[in-house]
Amino acid sequence: MAKSARRRMGVEERREQLITVALDLFGSRSPEDVSIDEIAERAGISRPLVYHYFPGKQSLYEAALRRAADELSARFVEPREGSLGERLLRVMGRFFDFVEDHGPGFSALMRGGPAAAVGGGDVPHAAGSARATIDDVRQAAYEQILAHLEVERPSARLALIVRSWVSLAETTALLWLDGRTVARAELEVQLVHDFVALAAVGAVADPELADLVRDLLAQEPPDGLFADLLTRLVTLVPEAPQAPEAPEAPQAPAAPQVPQGPHVSHTSPVSHTPRLPHAPRAPEAPRV
Repeated sequence: MAKSARRRMGVEERREQLITVALDLFGSRSPEDVSIDEIAERAGISRPLVYHYFPGKQSLYEAALRRAADELSARFVEPREGSLGERLLRVMGRFFDFVEDHGPGFSALMRGGPAAAVGGGDVPHAAGSARATIDDVRQAAYEQILAHLEVERPSARLALIVRSWVSLAETTALLWLDGRTVARAELEVQLVHDFVALAAVGAVADPELADLVRDLLAQEPPDGLFADLLTRLVTLVPEAPQAPEAPEAPQAPAAPQVPQGPHVSHTSPVSHTPRLPHAPRAPEAPRV
């Protein structure tokens, strides 16, 4: 077995082997805990030969970091088949596969801290290189989501929503690695729900985004993830309290009965206006 491992390789083949070994080791432990001796032993070569291909552990770490970033970016590539909810769920499944397989390496990649402490190299350069690699991953994920939305020039609000969601997925995965207190499958569904929730909230203030959200929801199957979220949200809304019945209007008191004289009509109401006395009639002229 050792004899096979020490077979002569070309320059590029040996470099690829060392990057693969380093990625596996950095993915299982923090980079500062991995030594060049361990990398050499795993690759089946001598320590000086590792330095022949890479100036130091820092450069090997950065090469492994780039490989991890490329692999992680590829997890967001998804054929446009099925509804958006289904596609995002498949993306989240592959994303968490990577997170679970390369836990410490994923943490190092996203937090970016260990890159500056693995080999005593140029710390500002190392930190800058790590940040650039992380930004490339986030940009690749951002562009893939826009492609699924079929939007080439997103509005400022939509761009903010997509980038916020990519950051949310990253943060959720890091927190999950720390304790795994929530089932992975539940988090994958939750992140898909988070995306449509962020889009819906943004759509309230953005008519263009509102049209996009309506189109997305119209394309979702009745039993899809987005419809499931809407159904669950409705159950959280308390029933509107019924308006109390209006009290009955008090009846007007009956008019007092006024005694009626013989000259008063029984069908006409009594007038309370005082009557003026009749003027005396003028005497008739005498007849001739």
